[in-house]
Amino acid sequence: MPKVAYDVLHPEKRTSCVVFASPHSGRDYPWSFLRRTQLDEKTIRSSEDAFVDQLFDMVPQMGAPLLKAGAPRAFVDLNRSADELDPALIEGVRRQGHNPRIASGLGVIPRVVANGRVIYRGKLSMREAERRIDLYWRPYHHMLQKLLDGAHLAHGQAVLIDCHSMPHEAMDGIARGGMARPDVVLGDRFGAAAGSDMVEIVEAAFANAGFTVARNAPFAGAYVTQAYGRPSRNQHAIQVEIDRSLYMNERLIRPNGDFDAVRARLRRVVADITTIGQMRVPLAAE
Repeated sequence: MPKVAYDVLHPEKRTSCVVFASPHSGRDYPWSFLRRTQLDEKTIRSSEDAFVDQLFDMVPQMGAPLLKAGAPRAFVDLNRSADELDPALIEGVRRQGHNPRIASGLGVIPRVVANGRVIYRGKLSMREAERRIDLYWRPYHHMLQKLLDGAHLAHGQAVLIDCHSMPHEAMDGIARGGMARPDVVLGDRFGAAAGSDMVEIVEAAFANAGFTVARNAPFAGAYVTQAYGRPSRNQHAIQVEIDRSLYMNERLIRPNGDFDAVRARLRRVVADITTIGQMRVPLAAE
């Protein structure tokens, strides 16, 4: 089993209402898991948001926490609901209506990785699925809500930046349509997960750092933005998808020569975003 459910990088002093999270960058693939899959060690990583946690590891320096997954996405998907169980993979699960994520093999315990490649040779027991959810999914989400509650208590609002990466080919359709290929796609579930003023601040931060930004197409946000985005309660959630080809070799799953430059640009982005709701130091009496 993966060693930890999550890791949190805390700032020395928390000065921002923003929480950053990377639910798909876990890369602890235990041998007991790898020997059960029919995929090789590189293919099993194809759904992973490789190195995203490293791209954002400066977040604590800006007064905000960074929550990182410990378990890999192929083992348990933290951006799915705990009840999105796949009957084609898990024994004893009943089919309940049509869920496109489950149907495509991308439930909370994924049946496939990128491009529909099947992970397992057979089925998993319900006990195994529940164990993964109890040991990894629930602790991660408990900590995520705790961090957001802390932000809300201190600042009267909380903003979640849910950090992901997307394959370069995901934007091929947009590029063929004659539009500029986005480097970054922001997902706010078409306004349901975050206030427009928050999304505009985040979009401007990426644009000012030289990134081409789009909203909600083709990624509007999944479980995390749906579950945590409550703008009417001053809790906002924005999903960020970054083109992997900007900073890594997608085939080899290695940082490319631009990794440090992209990370430096993201440092500017984080510095701008973390000014949202930032604590003001009171002036000394004259």
